[in-house]
Amino acid sequence: MTQRSASRQGVMYGLLAYGMWGCFPLFFAMFDGVPALEILLHRILWSCLFLILVISVLQRWHHVMAAFAHSSGLWRVLGCAILIAVNWGLYIYAVETRHVLQASLGYFMTPLVNVALGMLVLKERINRFQLIAIALAGTAILLQLIQLGHLPWISLALAISFGVYGLLRKQVKLDGLSGLFVETLLLLPLAGIGLVWLSHQELSHFFSATHTSMLLIASGIITAVPLLAFAGAARRLPLGTLGFLMYINPTLQFLIAIWVFGEPLQIEQLTTFALIWVSLALYSLSSWKRPSRAAST
Repeated sequence: MTQRSASRQGVMYGLLAYGMWGCFPLFFAMFDGVPALEILLHRILWSCLFLILVISVLQRWHHVMAAFAHSSGLWRVLGCAILIAVNWGLYIYAVETRHVLQASLGYFMTPLVNVALGMLVLKERINRFQLIAIALAGTAILLQLIQLGHLPWISLALAISFGVYGLLRKQVKLDGLSGLFVETLLLLPLAGIGLVWLSHQELSHFFSATHTSMLLIASGIITAVPLLAFAGAARRLPLGTLGFLMYINPTLQFLIAIWVFGEPLQIEQLTTFALIWVSLALYSLSSWKRPSRAAST
């Protein structure tokens, strides 16, 4: 395979991954009357079962076994599992309560949170553009607090939970597919207990209607498929291209929130988004300038 065809395939995989993630609001909006917590529990269960099939087909069990062979590293994986569960649950809640704009803002903010965590936790040095980007993002949140009288807590919680998840995930020597399986496997006992309790209390929606049952099962499949596509893109594309494609996800969520769900975009919110977009432009510029300097030395 030539480099050009590999890059073309990588872009297609990237578009598929980020396109699917960006369209998740349309999927989770179909769960009429099913609480976010129940959807989350089923998402964990069916993701785990589907990943067992995928890992078996791809013969990747040695990666999984290696994770359990180093039990000390499982604590970090458990931390990742809890954070990703929180992130999933908040996202489903945001869609159910029609706060997709806040979810979109949260994922726009995630790269900036990553930079801030790298500076605060890992003591990484940041350049002038990145510092200005973080300052603008902080100003955007402060302005929304002053203008609207409340923090965009869903946005902040999504960005921080996913940012900290990424920070922990860097310390776990597992590929994306195997890592997600181990994370869901660690969460499986809690999901099972929760689903049994819901069934015992006659609160479960799994058998309420065929289409609801199928949607709950499908939630596991749509969790794994974009991850597989992302893995294919990551192997074929440079990091800069992958980072550029990343903005497809929150952009689609933003458009869906306005055009499909009809969420109102107040001038205060638009100001916040505008400052975040400027921050991301500075962040992207700093990311592009860094490789060019490295290449010239």
